[in-house]
Amino acid sequence: MTGAAVRKDTGVGGALGKTGFAWAVFEWARNPYYILIVIYVFAPYFARDIIGADLLASGELDGLDPETAKQTANAQGQAAIASVTKWAGLIAALTAPFLGAALDRGGLRKPIVAVMLGTIAVMSWLLWYAIPGDEGLPTAVVMGILVIAYVNYTYSEVTHNSMLTAAGRPDRLPMISGLGLGLGNLAAVLMFTGLVGFFVLPAMIQWPFAEPQFGIDLDRFEHMRIAGPLCAVWLAIFSVPFFLYAEDPGTKGASWITAIQEGAATVMRTLREAAHYRQLMKFLIARMFYADGMAALLALAAVYVSLFLEWGFLEMTCYALFGSMWAFGGGIFGGWLDTKVGVKTALFIEVIAMIIAFALQLSLTMDTMLFGLIDNFQVWDGLVFQTASDISYLALVSVVAVAATASISSSRAMLVALAPPGRSGEFFGLYAIAGTITVWMGPLLVELFTTGFNSQRIGMASIAILFAIGLSVLAFVKVEKPG
Repeated sequence: MTGAAVRKDTGVGGALGKTGFAWAVFEWARNPYYILIVIYVFAPYFARDIIGADLLASGELDGLDPETAKQTANAQGQAAIASVTKWAGLIAALTAPFLGAALDRGGLRKPIVAVMLGTIAVMSWLLWYAIPGDEGLPTAVVMGILVIAYVNYTYSEVTHNSMLTAAGRPDRLPMISGLGLGLGNLAAVLMFTGLVGFFVLPAMIQWPFAEPQFGIDLDRFEHMRIAGPLCAVWLAIFSVPFFLYAEDPGTKGASWITAIQEGAATVMRTLREAAHYRQLMKFLIARMFYADGMAALLALAAVYVSLFLEWGFLEMTCYALFGSMWAFGGGIFGGWLDTKVGVKTALFIEVIAMIIAFALQLSLTMDTMLFGLIDNFQVWDGLVFQTASDISYLALVSVVAVAATASISSSRAMLVALAPPGRSGEFFGLYAIAGTITVWMGPLLVELFTTGFNSQRIGMASIAILFAIGLSVLAFVKVEKPG
């Protein structure tokens, strides 16, 4: 049998079946890396407390007034994170489609996934040594570690997604996909709870422990650096069920060299013959815009709320915990909504819900709500979220989290519905391009509109342009109902 041989591309059972649940539990093991490291914990720490703090300590900004120096340091930190995302996205965009096409023709996929996850785990563990000053790893090395981990994360996503069709019955795939996303966010909720309960609250109010546990020193940022080793151990332990029970649609003994050669030729042919897959290509273009808008919203919302509502570390951690908890429900909700109204209608509902919640979030400041129609007021004097604006923003986070996670699930299900039989891996590679090749577009819009109008609100509101373009293209995608 050659690498191009026809292979089994459908599975049996549902989300709680052995193969379906094993496929889903993969995201319980892997997704916390993205949520903790890329979004909420390590990336802000790296930007603020390593890049920014080191720049301030170097003396380069001594000629500036304190406020300007702080803004410059923060900008340099954000630029460093943007550079990591840019290079990782560029590498993934240029290579992921070829990986996906090779997967459709190559051997067993689990050994490939093992290498990718092993790399993520090792890189994640090394983040413990990202310490401000001369004691830790050089900044360039840390950035290299983040790029390597990010690229392997994308590769593992393409490979894992290409195995979805073999995880269960075709009509059960939306629920399996949604369960995976839900489990990934639930795992992050447990991790955030641990970080707050074992380290942050004991340091602030000596509860539920008299002091941070396990000797963690918050002054040395160990409560944030520990996220790396924590994700590494979590990944190593909880990926085991995937390797034991998930269905591997690869062909045992097939030549990967042949698969890579044939896959590369197929990708180029697919790009040349895009007109033959007009509906799928229109969907990928639509996803390129609405997914980039969503990525910009999720990535920049934390910066926005920290500026406008002045949320501190505990509030931001609770924000991440709250959002991840609702995102767990979003994965389940997305799979359910797909089965009720169809993937295309589900996507419309999810993206529009994000836009409405986003607009309401932009209406909140420390002084007013609903764009000045209502004065903000204090609700209570607790540790966090004391004002009506705080609570309203947090409540809207639940809508964004559910809609964003559900849209990811629905997008994957729509790709499966539109991809030609036996070529899901190849088109999940192109799917990865749609999610990575324009990662610069959202931040660029925000920068241009913020500068041009001198308004943080208008800058953030520009993200809606991407949502509007994505929805406009999606409206013309035709999805055949399964027979």
